[in-house]
Amino acid sequence: MSVFSNLNQTIKQRGSAYVVLIDPDKKNFNSLDQNIKVGNKSNVDAFFVGGSLMMDSESNNRVANIKKKSEIPLILFPGGVGQLSKHYDAMLFMSVISGRNSHYLIGEQVIAAPVVKDLGIETIATGYILLDGGACTTVEFMSGTRPIPTNKIDIIIAHALAGQYLGMEAIYLESGSGAQSPVTIDVVTAVREVINIPIIIGGGIKSPETASELVKAGGSIIVTGTITEKDSSLMSEIADAVHWKKND
Repeated sequence: MSVFSNLNQTIKQRGSAYVVLIDPDKKNFNSLDQNIKVGNKSNVDAFFVGGSLMMDSESNNRVANIKKKSEIPLILFPGGVGQLSKHYDAMLFMSVISGRNSHYLIGEQVIAAPVVKDLGIETIATGYILLDGGACTTVEFMSGTRPIPTNKIDIIIAHALAGQYLGMEAIYLESGSGAQSPVTIDVVTAVREVINIPIIIGGGIKSPETASELVKAGGSIIVTGTITEKDSSLMSEIADAVHWKKND
């Protein structure tokens, strides 16, 4: 069974899935092993691995180390074609559909496609919608993409529907790494009412309570990064909140 099929099975059986984002940059070197170890034991369903900017040439070696030590699937969260490697079980083949920068809408994907084919990486077609989380985030700056204000729900809905109609397998609602606030409940509820593919939610999620609220509003996959880098012990609590369907 594919990685994405397994995630969908988890969503069906446990209500939603929980993914931890790991940035394999040198600034996180001291916390990588600990986060992998805790993630393996905390009912995390997969690791997203990637970041908007890598500050040294050793990130690929760190990905190889993550792959060696991880007991759950590794999914590339791509910041650029240079982050592709053979160590991933799957990747988000992602288009920034909320932006008008053609390079991140289709250009980077065209460059990456032959390499992805050669490496044989499973692809998960994902429509990425960047929302305003109250602060200028790395992804906003690096991609030159203006986030959609969260009060423009009609615009967000239109983008999510466009992604589904274009054949995307999932819609990623993201307020960005280091966001002051997560995607709002109103946004998630409105998007869930109009699309029937999984909704991935990331950025600014700082507690199990917030994760639970987003799941109840219609989130399919909850992603945490910054908060679990700072306190890996939260992984287990967030996993329990996300997996709201309990086995009898």
